Amino acid sequence: MSKERRVGGPIQQDPQDGAAARDDAGSGPVPVTMGRRNLLRGAALGALGLAAAGAVGAMVDSSPSSATTTEPTKPAHQWAMVIDLRYCNGCKLCTAACQNAHFLHQDQTWIDVFTMQNAAGESYAMPRPCMMCEDPPCVPVCPVGANIRTAEGLTLVDQNRCVGTRICMNSCPYQARYFNFSAPRPAPRQPFPQEPAWPVPQVEGTVGKCVFCAAMLPSGKLPECMANCPMGVLYLGDLETDVAVNGLGNTVKLSTFLADNDAVKFKESYGTHPRVFYIQGHGQDLEADAASA
Repeated sequence: MSKERRVGGPIQQDPQDGAAARDDAGSGPVPVTMGRRNLLRGAALGALGLAAAGAVGAMVDSSPSSATTTEPTKPAHQWAMVIDLRYCNGCKLCTAACQNAHFLHQDQTWIDVFTMQNAAGESYAMPRPCMMCEDPPCVPVCPVGANIRTAEGLTLVDQNRCVGTRICMNSCPYQARYFNFSAPRPAPRQPFPQEPAWPVPQVEGTVGKCVFCAAMLPSGKLPECMANCPMGVLYLGDLETDVAVNGLGNTVKLSTFLADNDAVKFKESYGTHPRVFYIQGHGQDLEADAASA
């Protein structure tokens, strides 16, 4: 079951902080002055207007929009993910939780965990979800417009429109998509309608992928993989509010967390500008290391 976290007040931040985690030009996060340890202290959390028990709720803006303005509404969130490889033990509970929640077959993985080897021959685990690229190559190649990138930065698939050409699968450099060759697993009545933000059950003859549990985010709930990671490896991040939180309730200032830990992106040379950040720490080099499983 998903863990729900909320906060009692709005986030107060420097307008420049949210931009620090962005990497549109592929140059990496901009360092900021606040340290990670200070951030995690109660005083710093109070300054951010957060409570560790309700950080996800802080990412969901409940303030009403102006009834008099005619200008386009700026999205309240820009979703991202942080994966802290220092603490991943390869248990794959994130994969199992995702498959159970979305009634996927065993060969259908929205987040997979690979065993990698660094230059010293040492093995480590590397989770790989959809990278939610800012320039997703899968979107423009779809001949029927079944691939969608939302205003909040999530790439989704409209399985009611998809005709199964699989062109998008070939264009994804992360192999983060699969094809529904068989009928979906029977699923009970769902809390959300079958839609791109909650493609449950899957549709035979279409392409499937991770969606960051998009339908759950407006209610302040963590995606299933994050809520069920016992090591706190996976963080839901918001580039707009500059906050990230994991399933253990650890809340960090996103830009500071990325800068202090030299976060990197996977296959950034492809120019996709992924919104999944990796924190290394055991001699990894994601661009050069080999997958052994």
